[in-house]
Amino acid sequence: MVEFGMAAAIGRQGLQSLIEVVEDPADERVPLEARGGLAMLAAQLRLVNEQVLETDRLIRTNARSTEVGRRPMEIPGVGPLLASALVGTIADPRAFKTGRNLAAWIGLVPKQNSSGGKERLGGITKQGDRYLRQMLVVGALAVVRYAVRNGTRRPWLVQLLARRTPKVAAVALANKTARMVWAIMTSGERYREPLGA
Repeated sequence: MVEFGMAAAIGRQGLQSLIEVVEDPADERVPLEARGGLAMLAAQLRLVNEQVLETDRLIRTNARSTEVGRRPMEIPGVGPLLASALVGTIADPRAFKTGRNLAAWIGLVPKQNSSGGKERLGGITKQGDRYLRQMLVVGALAVVRYAVRNGTRRPWLVQLLARRTPKVAAVALANKTARMVWAIMTSGERYREPLGA
């Protein structure tokens, strides 16, 4: 479409505006020869979007169908996709002795470069389940962004954001979220919002 002098914003809305140009036979900006090929691409994109929406609906339904799937979704930053991934990946949460072990298994703990009694901690190890780690960090980043814009009642997060960058705080929150998920999955309790300071 750029070859014909048309550009649009990045994202779904921009793409939709280009599809509308292709589907409008009265619009002469797109040559007739190219319109056929572009119309086929638009039809394929529409089919893929329908399949993605149906898959999302199935994931939400599956995550909400069981109690063990609904409880993690009460934690801020954990949605149906992450909850279903956690339930599907962690068959038996009691296999981990503590929430810290689960966070380490996912790869959300700092590397240790300790020697001679001096403790030096680096970035996260990035060993473990990459998909779960990525989803936990994305969910935590959403919580951090909301906290930066709207404030939060979590004093721990407020103090952390005062000392660290939002992305570092998001990784720390992802670690904490993994520990909360372990506690909720093993104890059978529900998530309780922390009391404000």
